[in-house]
Amino acid sequence: MNTKLETILNEALKSLNYEYETKVVKSNIDGVDFQCDDAFKLAKSYHKAPYMIAEEVVEKIKENDNFSDYFKEVNVAKPGFINIIVSDKLINESLTELMQKDKLGATKENETIVIDYGGPNVAKPLHVGHLRTAVIGQAINNILKFKGNKTIGDVHLGDIGAQMGQVIYGIIHDFPNTKYEDIEFDLNYLNVTYPKMSALCKENEEVRKECAEITKKLQEGDPNYHILWQKIYDLSVSDIKRIYDYLDVHFDYWYGESDAYKQFPEMMAYLDKQPCVRVDNGAKIIDVKEETDKVDIPPCLIQKSDGAYLYATSDLGTIWQRKKDFNPDEIIYVVDARQSMYFTQVFRAAKKTHIYDGKLVHYGNGTVNGKDNKPFKTRTGGALKLDDLIEEVKKEFINLRPENKKMDKEDLDKIVVSILKFADLQNDLTRNYIFDIKKFSEVNGKTGPYILYTYLRINKLLTSNDGKLSEKIYNDIDRNLRLKLLEVSSIIDEVAKERKPHIIAGYLYDLAVIANNFYQTNRIAGLDGQIKNDYDIILTYNNLVLKTLLELLGIQIPKTM
Repeated sequence: MNTKLETILNEALKSLNYEYETKVVKSNIDGVDFQCDDAFKLAKSYHKAPYMIAEEVVEKIKENDNFSDYFKEVNVAKPGFINIIVSDKLINESLTELMQKDKLGATKENETIVIDYGGPNVAKPLHVGHLRTAVIGQAINNILKFKGNKTIGDVHLGDIGAQMGQVIYGIIHDFPNTKYEDIEFDLNYLNVTYPKMSALCKENEEVRKECAEITKKLQEGDPNYHILWQKIYDLSVSDIKRIYDYLDVHFDYWYGESDAYKQFPEMMAYLDKQPCVRVDNGAKIIDVKEETDKVDIPPCLIQKSDGAYLYATSDLGTIWQRKKDFNPDEIIYVVDARQSMYFTQVFRAAKKTHIYDGKLVHYGNGTVNGKDNKPFKTRTGGALKLDDLIEEVKKEFINLRPENKKMDKEDLDKIVVSILKFADLQNDLTRNYIFDIKKFSEVNGKTGPYILYTYLRINKLLTSNDGKLSEKIYNDIDRNLRLKLLEVSSIIDEVAKERKPHIIAGYLYDLAVIANNFYQTNRIAGLDGQIKNDYDIILTYNNLVLKTLLELLGIQIPKTM
């Protein structure tokens, strides 16, 4: 619809000798569907009052022989806005066209995009902080894939860092007289050992040095330490996959830092030949500061004077591998916003050395906070395990209504995931948000359960229809719903461009509210004839939109609620 309106406006501008491609936007004014404010931009170029230009354009539009096919009314509002009220005919023609299009009318793309999200550390349990990167990353992956791109999701495990040396040290001392291959332990042991050893390293410098030495040897390929590493890896990653599967978060690759280390010999040989890589007190660094920087950007350190590698080396190795394996057009990182300086350094180092010349983007997410507006913690001050948050949400929803206790397990799990995901994805990913378990578990309000309930309630009303929408619109609520449905293509395109899933979440909620008002007002169950047929067509498409967009956010619909 927007394209048709813009074509008419641009034809009017051209006939008035204005060189400009105009745009119309959805209006927030009651009774006005669209608005155009480009008269203000034209006023500067043509030295005329905006109101005068807007009046000229409106007069020219009204001369169009097909004016009534497109418009109910077009007028000018001071100081120069063009207000547009579209015709019922245009709404229905546009909606009929949209319903026949694939992918809800979204434009198609064809790029190869690697998306790095998740990023958990092996040997540590997933905590609440891991929720955002996983949920946001999966939504971005789903949206870009829906648009036709080839997406490659990679979890990028932290599997060979300092925590591995600490846990291996703990195992060696807990099983002093056992061969490494015969040592057995479970996940509970790992969950206790890591925090215990981490605390010990902070208290005891000698232990810290021993753990660091184990980590270094592990990174260099020590076969004995690798035996324990594999046992830790298998236990930990199996549990990480269990939780991600529950959340409907999936990855094409489960690469980790250990895979990046395999790239180091080839990559470092290449980097040693690059003029921008220099040695400073025995360490290898890349200067990444630029003249336009408003803050100081330190050099990117890629190898210490003792030969040890760093996180930046690992990330450069990962970029090197992704370039070699996938040759992507773009690599996206969904990682905590507090890492923004670090990624600036790494991305600039990758560009400066030509390890990768494609697009590198970091979408930095905010934190999940408790009611005190500080990052979610347990009562004792530790990071809340993601498993524990899931159980708290499940308990809260079950206790809302007695009948929830009898709910099918699969349906209950889908609702719990909707609570977790919609609570997160309704917020701009860059912002922190407060996770209020009670608020987000309610079936009313801006919540996952509300959207799911709306879909299921409408689904019960749907009957067969002939698929032919009449030209009639029956009331204002009917009109509002049709206009809202017509926004879906531009919503998907905008989200794919901006990589901000909260736009879809906001649209979903607004659509659900209008759809609820629609069926409550129109008493659909008691209707028949053409009006029943039209309403059934509209609501069928409404539910297709709800279901598709929920799936893009990674939310599945239960059978019942």
